[in-house]
Amino acid sequence: MLGKEESNMLLTMLKAGDHRPFDEIVADFISSFPPHRQFYTCFSLALILDEKLLKPAQRLVAFAILLQVYSSQEPSSNPFISLLVNAACDEGAEQCERAFILQLLSSASSTSSREVLKQSATDYMKMFDTSQLSFPQREQLQQQYGSKALPEEFQCLIGNNSVKNSIPDPDVPRGCDSNSLEFDLLPGSKPKIGSGDVDETITGLLSNLSFEGLGPQWIRPHPPRLPVLDGELVWLNPDYNYELLWDHGMCADTSRGAAVRDLIAKALKGPLVPAQQEQVLLELANDPKLVYHCGLTPRKLPELVENNPVIAVEVLVKLVNSPEIAEYFTVLVNMEMSLHSMEVVNRLTQAVELPTEFIHMYITNCISSCENIKDRYMQNRLVRLVCVFLQSLIRNKIINVQDLFIEVQAFCIEFSRIREAAGLFRLLKTLE
Repeated sequence: MLGKEESNMLLTMLKAGDHRPFDEIVADFISSFPPHRQFYTCFSLALILDEKLLKPAQRLVAFAILLQVYSSQEPSSNPFISLLVNAACDEGAEQCERAFILQLLSSASSTSSREVLKQSATDYMKMFDTSQLSFPQREQLQQQYGSKALPEEFQCLIGNNSVKNSIPDPDVPRGCDSNSLEFDLLPGSKPKIGSGDVDETITGLLSNLSFEGLGPQWIRPHPPRLPVLDGELVWLNPDYNYELLWDHGMCADTSRGAAVRDLIAKALKGPLVPAQQEQVLLELANDPKLVYHCGLTPRKLPELVENNPVIAVEVLVKLVNSPEIAEYFTVLVNMEMSLHSMEVVNRLTQAVELPTEFIHMYITNCISSCENIKDRYMQNRLVRLVCVFLQSLIRNKIINVQDLFIEVQAFCIEFSRIREAAGLFRLLKTLE
């Protein structure tokens, strides 16, 4: 259930009880193991506690983790309450260990419990006073924590059908030092024997523990098939899986908007003659929904803007309430700045209410284009166009100049040699 890295991390926390307080170790445990891994880690702790592999100080740290990880709940809701109650009632266990569990169980939120958790396991065992011991009966604890505190002799039926994950060496007495124990791990692992191998043995055991243990393989042959009688139908299980594809163009009226579609295709390649331009505008005015059948996509918009800006404005006005309008605006604001693109944006501001973010982004793009152009003649021409465009937006109150005041003012100062920029700067001064 635990990986090699998680097992090493958990063993390091258990060994830290010699010099670190319980509450710090529990806090490290909660921060190191995500919530969905904490139960599996606590279950692994429960299994190695049952094997009595850990030293006394390490056992106290393990019990503290099992108690404190679920301290926000009622003690009876702790999934390991049965293990804790049985450990507290185990007369063969150390009295210090039993008293520690009982103290945390009986005073989960008291001041004395918090004081105990501020000690290290070693300090707690040194300061333990045997003169004030009082251990309740098992029946009393089981009654206190309800049906979840199972009796000691309770065994899981599934677990009884499996071999435990670790098997002690029968030639070594149970009470012997843990360094002399031998454990057979899951298949594929080598047994660990002798002193100095206990940490590696515990880590390997943690990495190979599971809920099921080593269960037997229940071999069940397939039952024979009955012969098919003459009057029966043979059940077929085809091994193919066809995927249904829907033809969305089936039964669609392909003639609708054919004329507009052809003219839009020509408009993408070059300017239309006035008669063709008026035909497109008239068709769109008579049936605004033709705009969805004209074949224009956001990717093709820059070509229409550069070749036929008037038609581009009319198409965008008709599409302003469609879900795809944001894509068209994104293409328009990111296309190369030109006289026609500014003309389209300027007409759109007068025809419909454009998003403020779109207008601000387009102005920023215009200013950036003027600053980055290398040709001096083209730069001067572009600055004049931008200045006239900004003056039109400001005078028509399309934008609130205060939102872009610093950026536009810096633009005017940078190109103050140009008359239009100086005029725009004076206009800004009157609006301060």
